[in-house]
Amino acid sequence: MLRVSDQISIEEWELVESFTRAQGPGGQNVNKVASAVELRFEAERSPNLPDPVKRRLKRLAGRRWTQDGAIVILAQETRSQARNRELARERLAELISRATVAPKRRIPTRPTLGSKRRRLASKTQRGQVKALRGRVDHSDE
Repeated sequence: MLRVSDQISIEEWELVESFTRAQGPGGQNVNKVASAVELRFEAERSPNLPDPVKRRLKRLAGRRWTQDGAIVILAQETRSQARNRELARERLAELISRATVAPKRRIPTRPTLGSKRRRLASKTQRGQVKALRGRVDHSDE
């Protein structure tokens, strides 16, 4: 069982792991051992996730969310298959825990009277500076 929070835990039957050969360093070992882990979690069909969490998870997962509602996480950083399994599970747990946090609703505020006056004063001052940039009249001399 993968524990995400006090309320959310993912059962083992919801996770499917497949192993492939990893890219990158590893010497001759990389050609023999399937150390890369592809962790698949059927998020859309999971009974342990509430609907709002599923919606946020879909947005957070991005390209990792498949059309049939699964999240696919690939881990191939280390030469150890066991460590890559841990990394994939940690990433999934972190992604789900980020989805459990509901974003704060923005409360629209109005500008204060002082900020309006400051804005208008600076506009007036800027207009005066620009007015002084006109042609210079030499008829007085």
